[in-house]
Amino acid sequence: MSDKIFIFDTTLRDGEQVPGCQLNTVEKIEVAKSLEELGVDIIEAGFPVSSPGDFNSVVEISKAVTWPTICALTRAVPNDIKVAAEALQYARHKRIHTGIGTSDPHIRYKFNSTREEIIERAVAAVSYARKFVEDVQFYAEDAGRTDNEYLARVVEAVIKAGATVINIPDTTGYCLPEEFGAKIRYLMEHVDGIHKAVIATHCHNDLGMATANTMSGLINGARQAEVTINGIGERAGNTALEEVVMALRSHHELGLDTNINTHRISSVSRQVSSLMNMPVQPNKAIVGRNAFAHSSGIHQDGVLKNRESYEIIDPKDVGIDENSIVLTARSGRAALKHRMHVLGVELEKEALDKAYEAFLRLADRKKEITDDDVLMLAGEHRQNHRIKVEYLQVTSGIGLQSVASIGLSIAGEKFEACASGNGPVDAAISAIKIIIRRQMLVKEFLIQAISKGSNDVGKVHMTVEHDGRQYYGFSANTDIIAASAEAFVDAINKFVI
Repeated sequence: MSDKIFIFDTTLRDGEQVPGCQLNTVEKIEVAKSLEELGVDIIEAGFPVSSPGDFNSVVEISKAVTWPTICALTRAVPNDIKVAAEALQYARHKRIHTGIGTSDPHIRYKFNSTREEIIERAVAAVSYARKFVEDVQFYAEDAGRTDNEYLARVVEAVIKAGATVINIPDTTGYCLPEEFGAKIRYLMEHVDGIHKAVIATHCHNDLGMATANTMSGLINGARQAEVTINGIGERAGNTALEEVVMALRSHHELGLDTNINTHRISSVSRQVSSLMNMPVQPNKAIVGRNAFAHSSGIHQDGVLKNRESYEIIDPKDVGIDENSIVLTARSGRAALKHRMHVLGVELEKEALDKAYEAFLRLADRKKEITDDDVLMLAGEHRQNHRIKVEYLQVTSGIGLQSVASIGLSIAGEKFEACASGNGPVDAAISAIKIIIRRQMLVKEFLIQAISKGSNDVGKVHMTVEHDGRQYYGFSANTDIIAASAEAFVDAINKFVI
């Protein structure tokens, strides 16, 4: 049995299913190239039949990426498979990922079918996919809740039909680590021809055990781990790439390892967080802001004497530079450009000049410029929105009616409006609505502080409903009212063409 663990990254498919995390094709290509540099073996680029945008993204990623296998998801439906094959036509190494639910709840209620019919559909899907590509991956959806004996029958049948990879998903995050490991071991011991295929794990984090389940699966014979950057994904998320990779690196006794260039983990983590407007929780393993922070005096003393006293991973091994340049109002363009480069961000000269001007204004207001601040500045000047906030003035206070005056630039033309509201944010949004004459409703409004202090940058995530659909806006600013207005405008830019 091989000791190589294949890393299958589904950030661009399963990870992008998180509300508000949708990327355009250009952004997806940017992430795909970073995943290639990271050393990911397989990139699941999308679900081509689901939308023209997903189809085009798979096509363009196939053109942009060189050595990783490009994978496209399908249902066990002939047209899905045919469309996926068309989307993969430019991929140097291509894989179709097809499958069907195998648990009794899926068979009875989702498909209104029987166990025997499900096996027939699974075999037909794999056989049809083999007409287009040699590398076919089969997923047994909700395998975590599927009876092991029946699951073994399904797996044996699809391997005989030509499946090269078998994906065993814990779709609902239900399994305990021992239980999931035992399931993989049962398949390894009871499926005829199991060694003709690679067994994969695809674990969700509903009970907080995705990484533990994945590790248990690998220890018991699985050789492909399906993961996402930062553990993003539907509901509570997927197994985090960085956690599995560093767990394997830390436990040499397992004799298992990956091709991942761990020094790029931190920069790719920040890139995905920035592009998807998905903050990484401070205490997140490996890539969280506090992952290598020590506040306890005892811990500080131990780490100063010997890093290994309280750190099992050298921060530099995951791309965190302990000797980073401290940015202040006295820093020059070169320092800002260097810090952006370290964080995986590259700006053209004009965008960098604008970001530097904004940096100086921010540095005058803040005592410390954090990496999150730098990414916020980079994000502002990467975007080319048709509608932009030119100015915002708000009058508010105890016993006063909140009034906002706002100026917007729409395709270069200036518009102004004034409105009152139930608080400064409501007033600002009301003024914007006067200019943008559409029916819009704010469905969700979330404010997050990046770090401590009243002068720090706050992030605003906003969901806006228009014409029966929901659009997501994001902004960050030391002025939370300005950030709210900018987030509202960011959402509007998604549907006002």
